[in-house]
Amino acid sequence: MKLHIPNSAFLGNIESFTNCFDPSDDSGLRVSSNQSWISVHPLVISMTIALAEEIKLQKKLIECDAFNAKSRSYLLRMGLIDALDSNHGIQIDEHESSGRFIKARKINTSDQLNQFITDMVPLLHTSPEQAYPIKYVMSELVRNVLEHSNSRIGAIVSAQYFKKTNRISIGVADRGIGIKTAINKSYAAKTDEDAIDLALRPGITGTTTKIGGTEFNAGAGLFFTKSIAKVSRDFFLIYSGDSFFKLLKTSPHKSVELFASPRLDKANFKSIGLPIWQGTAVGIDISMDINQDFQDLLSMIRNAYQLDVKKANKEKYRKPKFV
Repeated sequence: MKLHIPNSAFLGNIESFTNCFDPSDDSGLRVSSNQSWISVHPLVISMTIALAEEIKLQKKLIECDAFNAKSRSYLLRMGLIDALDSNHGIQIDEHESSGRFIKARKINTSDQLNQFITDMVPLLHTSPEQAYPIKYVMSELVRNVLEHSNSRIGAIVSAQYFKKTNRISIGVADRGIGIKTAINKSYAAKTDEDAIDLALRPGITGTTTKIGGTEFNAGAGLFFTKSIAKVSRDFFLIYSGDSFFKLLKTSPHKSVELFASPRLDKANFKSIGLPIWQGTAVGIDISMDINQDFQDLLSMIRNAYQLDVKKANKEKYRKPKFV
């Protein structure tokens, strides 16, 4: 596999990263990077480390160019350089990371997940009411990996707070069976794009064909996650197999509408020309300037969810609109 880390790769321009990924040769991992400066989303960090962890399990070779970019200290603090080259020899003065970022880590158990969520709280810089849905998002994203992905490396998670824009960015990646295989245990998804479409709908879960899921798994975790990004007028990305769904920003001049069908969102579904990502990768940006409290958000999501269940996941239904 070959991977290049560009100078800039966030959710809005994630193609600058995916276009530089070639998984065709599985004999090892070859990583290069921009030598001037690098500024990337935590999802890029998590995906790169997930690849490295998989290669290590397979006892294959990782080759990595020296990181000479000015921002290499950030990549070192986030755990990326150590994951690729344990003998890099780079020395930096480490400052307190609490409230600024969470170094990428591997999560394989519920206890490790709970610790990550605890460590994430100072990163949110917000009230308990606003913190709760974001903690829920992280719990859902990682729990999906632990329960459904069969990922040998578990979930690789990382997060960063951007003070200037008052935004938190989160990246979760695994190298498991992927969404299509998981969904096809209960539904017939012909393509990775179809599987992602189903996974983003409330009431759809790979554990049951019952409309609305079960009392233990309502199948609404990814829908909830996407909805939080939409309410905060930010990006959300899910990538699995040869397809991704990228939610685009909602204009501050438009009211927010939640749709049970991701096809109705202002978003990009891409399935042509993408390299195959074995497993699932999810990135989300959340503005901490959310002007709805959590109870309003719960009501918005609950309404869209109930509409979808009543229509048995058919495309034609009254669109819920929330101002």
